Amino acid sequence: MKPDRLLARITRGDVGNVGFGDLVHLLEALGFRQVGGRGSHRVFTHPAVVELVNLQDDTGQAKMYQVRQVAGLIRRYDLRVEGRP
Repeated sequence: MKPDRLLARITRGDVGNVGFGDLVHLLEALGFRQVGGRGSHRVFTHPAVVELVNLQDDTGQAKMYQVRQVAGLIRRYDLRVEGRP
């Protein structure tokens, strides 16, 4: 799924059935970069965000509570997909 579409979807509260790879691509499009992780875990950081984002792959899907956390960070920091207004 394209990062723009996923961004719109999770910010309106639709956090179910989000692919792990799709969420990773969204974070990268928002300017996050992976700084660590082991096994199914991935840790991301962003220069304008104080918190770290820790994601866990659950058989190809992102965990719903982690998608909610990402949506909260997007709202709190007014993050935008790079190259988009």
